[in-house]
Amino acid sequence: MTYERFEDFPVWKTTIDLAEKIYSLIEKTPFSRKYSLRDQLERATLSISNNIAEGFERGTTQELLTFLYIARVSAGEVRSMLCFIERLKAFQELKSEISDFKSQAESISRQLRA
Repeated sequence: MTYERFEDFPVWKTTIDLAEKIYSLIEKTPFSRKYSLRDQLERATLSISNNIAEGFERGTTQELLTFLYIARVSAGEVRSMLCFIERLKAFQELKSEISDFKSQAESISRQLRA
């Protein structure tokens, strides 16, 4: 299937959905005192969709593949941070939500690998 815009990529849509959910999570109380963790999670989450877009806009298959690989790495970074956050006492009440986001980040990684 050929896509004319990066916004048409199903995986890009999934990453934007995850970013929206992560931003909602970040607005919750435990993040208010953890600025660097919050900022890094925001940057890594947006990096996934931004790398998909940048690779697509570069116009060559090789560059798209390179940026999809980088996006996959960012998805792993997001998952790693969520694993860490899940262990912190301040986030225990959000454990189920965080687990769902980890699963979504893992699904994105699988899609990008394919």
